[in-house]
Amino acid sequence: MKYFRIFLLLTLTIFVVPAFAQDDHSLLSPETENLIGYGIVVAALLLFIVVMLVLLRAFKVLTRIILKYEGHTEEQIEAELKQGKKEDGKVWLKLLSLKPMSEENDLLLEDEYDGIKELDNPTPAWFMYLFYATILFAVGYLLNYHVFGTGQLQYAEYKTEMAQADAAKKVYLSHQANQVDENTVKLVTDPTVLASGQTIFKTTCSPCHGINGQGVVGPNLTDDYWLHGNKINDLFKTIKYGVPAKGMPTWEKQLSPKQISDVANYVKSLHGTNPPGAKEPQGTKMTDDAGGSNPVPKV
Repeated sequence: MKYFRIFLLLTLTIFVVPAFAQDDHSLLSPETENLIGYGIVVAALLLFIVVMLVLLRAFKVLTRIILKYEGHTEEQIEAELKQGKKEDGKVWLKLLSLKPMSEENDLLLEDEYDGIKELDNPTPAWFMYLFYATILFAVGYLLNYHVFGTGQLQYAEYKTEMAQADAAKKVYLSHQANQVDENTVKLVTDPTVLASGQTIFKTTCSPCHGINGQGVVGPNLTDDYWLHGNKINDLFKTIKYGVPAKGMPTWEKQLSPKQISDVANYVKSLHGTNPPGAKEPQGTKMTDDAGGSNPVPKV
């Protein structure tokens, strides 16, 4: 019962761990997950071997008990077990198409050199079957890959796997991008990110801040004055949670973390653009030090 519980636990782990591995919020790296998977497989194989050995031992003990119950002496029991081993040996010889050592003299060839004789031992049938199977496999391989072209050759398979890896990489990066928050967001100048942020800004932010960030109902986003800080983290937080008291809605439920990050980076790129019709400054003047938020002291 103890071994059965261990085996059941390992079996459940084999199926449960991959399910958790698919979670986007998994704390384990892919390499660690692979190592855990390999360890579970090895442990399951070792457990299987242990269970087989325990069963074999149990069969031997059960055989002794049955023979003893039938009135056999210890000598008779040992003889029965040895006879069973001999029968097992004969089965293996038949399966491998081998001859027992006692029949080797009948297989000796007449030729002799320096006292050494050769056995006329035929090739085992299983080996010949395996040899014929390799020939059939080679013919099938040739037809599949080189005649009909139904299978991919090495270079074509490489290109296919690279395309699959590239697609998997994009999915992984998209998942990683959506794990960003106000503490981990980074200031970037990637044109793709800025273009994405601009598209979202024009759709969601321009009614209050203007199509160029010049400010309408909301403040001007292109000058040096800021109400809630000008660090990339501050912008992310303001967009995500909003400022309801001043009419700034929260976008946490409408936009993904990646989209909020893109908008925040686009807003940072608007600094100093000086669009026409810009709204008067609001807030505290701050220097733009690598995305920093350093108020300029009043003199």
